[in-house]
Amino acid sequence: MASSSHPTKGIQDGHRARKRFGQNFLVDHGVIDRILGAVPPGADIVEIGPGLGALTVPLARRGNRVVAIELDRDVIRHLRVKLDAEGVGRQVELVGQDALRLDLDTLCRDQGLAPPLTLVGNLPYNIATALISRFLQQADRIEQMVFMVQREVGNRLAAAPNDSAYGRLSVLTAMHAEVEHLFDVPPESFNPPPKVDSSVIRITPRLEPLVPPDEQARFERLVTAAFAQRRKTLRNNLKPLMSASTIEASGIDPSLRAQALDIPDFLALARRLDPA
Repeated sequence: MASSSHPTKGIQDGHRARKRFGQNFLVDHGVIDRILGAVPPGADIVEIGPGLGALTVPLARRGNRVVAIELDRDVIRHLRVKLDAEGVGRQVELVGQDALRLDLDTLCRDQGLAPPLTLVGNLPYNIATALISRFLQQADRIEQMVFMVQREVGNRLAAAPNDSAYGRLSVLTAMHAEVEHLFDVPPESFNPPPKVDSSVIRITPRLEPLVPPDEQARFERLVTAAFAQRRKTLRNNLKPLMSASTIEASGIDPSLRAQALDIPDFLALARRLDPA
């Protein structure tokens, strides 16, 4: 999870939290129970960054099969001992891999999993948006994702038009999925405590993306340009791509800012672009 300026102060089960892996271990049992309540019992779970098993152990105890993706070999070693001591070692498969390179088709084949999958994780803050973007590229393999992220990121992911947090990330996520804010988590729920609040969110991929696959590249190009400078109008931000009259021809006021537009608005503008 989020990095800390004092990683050596966070010691859990004999393991020191490592700043380079963004480790902050969840220790609040009330929060753990609330996360468990958001995950279907009995489902096969792919856990991203199991840490020292705060979620892994109770998931396995209640009957979920867990395939846990963890990069830190020291964490894997500690977690394997803990799982065996808790009597749930057979319920959990530990996969030593970088989640940013995770291919769900390969994982399903290697682990005998049947998509769509449920993904759960206490994500490292420094790569949370990159991870979620990676998984949304494989959205057709996913039933839902229940993730802990930095609260600011959670707000951006779930934001709607005219919300102060609404931006490029909000739009590109909404294209593929619905995002629900479940609850916030304070720093003292972790060891070591991060410097920011956290949020638990549920991401549910859409059966069909709101933008056709063959139009997504120019849609993303348009959205990126529209939010290039948040305080500027569409007329100014989109000037390198189209004229104000072209924006008006799409039925959109060029004096608006990007925060006022929804996905159909952005798509109407993107269709005025030449394919990249």
